[in-house]
Amino acid sequence: MTLLIALAAAFAVTIIWYISSKARALKVGLMCYMYWGASIMWFVDALFAYKAQGTAYFTPAHADMINDSFLGLCAVALGAIIWLCALLICDPKGVVKEVLTQKRK
Repeated sequence: MTLLIALAAAFAVTIIWYISSKARALKVGLMCYMYWGASIMWFVDALFAYKAQGTAYFTPAHADMINDSFLGLCAVALGAIIWLCALLICDPKGVVKEVLTQKRK
């Protein structure tokens, strides 16, 4: 499930990055790299798990599927949080700088 969730996030973010020039300006490519990296990591993990377990790998327990789903969603959320922090630090549109330097009335 972690692999499927990471792949879904990677495809969705890549399509958004490819279609929208605003998304490219907002550094969505960073999320693409994170989600594709996570997808590759979990694909390699799946290969090694299949090698160790054989066909039993394709019939996980329900609790394992729920745990894997939660892990995948947490990884996607963490990637979004890291992207948001990077966006606030880079501040491509100057919004944060404007708010911080604005004089109070």
